Amino acid sequence: MSLTTRLVFVEGLRVEAAIGIYDYEHGRTQPLIIDAEVTLGLHPITGLKDTFNYELFGLRAKEIISAGHIKLVETFAEDLAQAILDEAGVKRVHIRVSKPEALNDADKAGCAVTFEKDQ
Repeated sequence: MSLTTRLVFVEGLRVEAAIGIYDYEHGRTQPLIIDAEVTLGLHPITGLKDTFNYELFGLRAKEIISAGHIKLVETFAEDLAQAILDEAGVKRVHIRVSKPEALNDADKAGCAVTFEKDQ
């Protein structure tokens, strides 16, 4: 038996962000829900230094949010994915961002992006 894939993930991470292109979205925050998954290498893991600390999903998201108003959820997702991909040991990242207040007739709307390091 051999290890073929190693993933670290977070589901349902809630953050508040100043986001949106419409006038009524400016000057207030809205909730975003983040689901994220990173693919790591297959090296031995003996401690936190050998893996991806999933607390970084929230920390990187809050850093992006603190920079100011974000126009599009797609921009936020791509910026977050790139920030996570820049972390040591991350080979691939998949980010899904939902904006639950975007549509009255839907539970959520949003986008998903996947980035992978060049080999």
